[in-house]
Amino acid sequence: MEHGTVITRTASEHDPNAPSSPIRKLVLVASIAAGVQFGWALQLSLLTPYVQVLGVPHTWSSFIWLCGPISGLLVQPTVGYYSDRCTSKFGRRRPFIVAGAALVALAVVLIGWAADMGRALGDSPEKKTKPRAVVFFVIGFWILDVANNTLQGPCRAFLADLSGNNHSKMSAANAFFAFFMAVGNVLGYASGSYPKLYHIFPFTKTQACDVYCANLKSCFIFSILLLITLTTVAVSLVRETQLEKNNQGKDYEGDQEKKAPFLGQLMSAVKNLSKPMCLLLVVTSLNWIGWFPFTLYDTDWMGREVYGGRADGSEVERKLYDQGVSAGSLGLMVYAVVLGLSSLAIEPMAQCLGDVKRVWGLGNFLLAVCLGLTLVVSKMADKARSGGAALGPPPSDVKSFALSVFGILGIPQAVTFSIPFALASIFSNASGAGQGLSLGLLNIAICIPQMLVSLVIGPLDAAFGGGNLPGFVMGAIFAAISGIFAFSILPSSANLHKP
Repeated sequence: MEHGTVITRTASEHDPNAPSSPIRKLVLVASIAAGVQFGWALQLSLLTPYVQVLGVPHTWSSFIWLCGPISGLLVQPTVGYYSDRCTSKFGRRRPFIVAGAALVALAVVLIGWAADMGRALGDSPEKKTKPRAVVFFVIGFWILDVANNTLQGPCRAFLADLSGNNHSKMSAANAFFAFFMAVGNVLGYASGSYPKLYHIFPFTKTQACDVYCANLKSCFIFSILLLITLTTVAVSLVRETQLEKNNQGKDYEGDQEKKAPFLGQLMSAVKNLSKPMCLLLVVTSLNWIGWFPFTLYDTDWMGREVYGGRADGSEVERKLYDQGVSAGSLGLMVYAVVLGLSSLAIEPMAQCLGDVKRVWGLGNFLLAVCLGLTLVVSKMADKARSGGAALGPPPSDVKSFALSVFGILGIPQAVTFSIPFALASIFSNASGAGQGLSLGLLNIAICIPQMLVSLVIGPLDAAFGGGNLPGFVMGAIFAAISGIFAFSILPSSANLHKP
């Protein structure tokens, strides 16, 4: 397949025999994922409960998560397009990585200090809903998602550039990225599960910001420090070759693309997608419809269904809810450890099974099983509470079962964080598309499902009593479908890469 509108290429995109960079450079660039994922783990585990603390009802909190997919839908393809052709003396990817890190720092300040800024501008401590704080939170949330998309797309494209046309090294680079995402997850979930972290930064606790809020601030301070450190080391030690300006635009064709180069490039890329890439986008979309209900409400599920608490209930119910959220953060830490170990085993698993698509298919089936098990855990917890005992935490066996589900989910998540991106990079090289733009298109296949889930899951859960289980059942169904499609419609990567 030819792309007349592709105007920038790495050495690997020009030359199929281009050399790849040393592993140490791949590791340094991939390590940035730890800083990014630290903040993302905090976002997933703590921000849904935090939104409800600010007074946003559970049913409506899912709509706030629309910020992520909408920004990702626009930002990552745009960033990918311009990073493919950036002529900065610092390289094509590094300027966007640095800009993304700076935006993350701004975003977490707005999120963490939203309650304080809202109180300063007139939010009443007596009222349940704090509208000014919610505004600052939503603005910060938008910026954080823009920043994450600005960072992750160029990081993965940078790894593809450094891998040359070595498919094995490209898979390894994405496995490193998944591993460091797991490291960031462990750090994020561990800090989120420790309720006294704010003692390190006592200034974070204020009249407007209670202990939970102060812990959130403290976690974000650590995430900023880690991200800035890793980004500085990576962009300082791993250099890029400047793209020559006189090469820019030489492959442009058509007056319409000259008038609107980005839109022309994007539309041409979508129109001329290879069949393997189209199928990859379909399976990716189904896979993420399976993931998002749980990733958005995992700690809320622990607080509500497993511990029987409510963020807006009585004092006892609020305490139980907080305990459940902390237990959920602990479960996510276990999940992150399993994710990290599993990411290092993806390449051996692919060799054992004969094809990466089989690893992905099995991972999707395992996701469906785990989501189904959340119903079993919830029924066990509900049965324990209905025995007439005083309201309290679930029995130890129920809690252990729930934590086990979190841990097992680390295996399919490692697959999801690695294989689709490696395949997108490989298909990109095969079709001649730019790495940044191709990964941006893959991100669209992730963002659209998140938008659909964010729009549907609140009303769906409300229609069945306001819990999280209907969304989890929906996720299990789509995860199973994505597993079937991974086995049946994805082309064999081994056959695709034969010369």
